[in-house]
Formats: sequence, structure tokens, C-alpha cells
Amino acid sequence: MNEKIREEKRRLRSQVKQLEQGLEEAYLAACGAAVNRQLLALPEYRTARTVFCFASFGRELPTWAFLQEVLKSGRRLCLPRCAKGGELELCVVRALGELAPGAYGILEPRKDAPRLLPEDVDLAVIPCCACTASGERLGRGGGYYDRFLAQYRGAAVMLTMERLLLDALPTEPHDAVIPLVLTERGLYRRGKMTSLAEG
Repeated sequence: MNEKIREEKRRLRSQVKQLEQGLEEAYLAACGAAVNRQLLALPEYRTARTVFCFASFGRELPTWAFLQEVLKSGRRLCLPRCAKGGELELCVVRALGELAPGAYGILEPRKDAPRLLPEDVDLAVIPCCACTASGERLGRGGGYYDRFLAQYRGAAVMLTMERLLLDALPTEPHDAVIPLVLTERGLYRRGKMTSLAEG
């Protein structure tokens, strides 16, 4: 890995963390409500039978309402579990009460939860530390989602808040670009704001 790029990513993560700490609770809640509502209208969601999504943590954009809606819809929901070697296990969840604190204090499925493969997933909802409107992603630094995305070929949408959108990011060959980026303002499809009805 290029040390200069690694250092630049560390600097950006630190900047974004400071930005996150300054976000008002009301703004976080409003963003969560808007993004959850738009996720449910996404064509890629409407046709999905199996949805992979993260359980929001700390100052991340809230996903709990969306997770509940996926379960209520009868779709199969799977959440990530951090495994050895920096891999994500995709675990089926039938109720949010099944989750327990795991790696980094994040709520995740239990060890005995049924596992899926990346090819079993129709739509993956991806978190980020920050990203660009064109889908370049800055992760939290663990590489878990980079490894997942290297194997995943289905539809994917990345969630962020407008205040955390960056104009550009330092990237490396292994960094996945996610063509759909959803914020409280709307959907960016390959960098251009578009109507969900157009999707």
C-alpha cells in the first residue's frame, strides 16, 4: 500500500470524525428518516429478496428503521459479523433482538446465526466513513468491506450524509467504487443526482 495514500486516508478519517462529532442529533435523526424512506423506494430494494445491511453504530447514519422494515416485508435480512482474518461473515437475522455487542462494540449476529455467501445477496447496503458522490469510499480502516466488495457482484448502495460528502478521495487499486450513493438529499447514480423514479 502506498504510504502517502495511507497517511492521507488517516488524515481524512480524523477530519471526518471531528465533523461527525459536531453533527446535531436532530440532523442525524432527520437524515436517518429521509435515507431510510428513500432506501425503501429504491428499485434495487423493491426487487431484492435478500438484503445485506449494517447495524448503525455511534454517529453513523441510523439504519434501525430500515432493518425493521426489511424484516416486516418478509425479505431475508443478513447483517455482518466480524470474523478472524478481517473477513465479514454474512449472517441471517430474523429479529433485531438476536443481535449482541461484538467486535468494536457494534451489535452483530450471534456465532450460531446461519451464514450466507456474497452471491446469495441481492442488495448490499454499505456504510462508509465518508465518500464522494461518484461512489469512491473511505472506510473506517479495517478493510472488512473492501474484502467483501472484492467478492460481491450484486447491487450495492452506499449511505452517507450530505455534510460528509467529499469532492475527491485518495484511492488505491483495491478500493471499490459503488455507483449508487444515497444521502438525505437523494440518490446519486454514478455521481449525478437522479430521481428514484428514474432508477
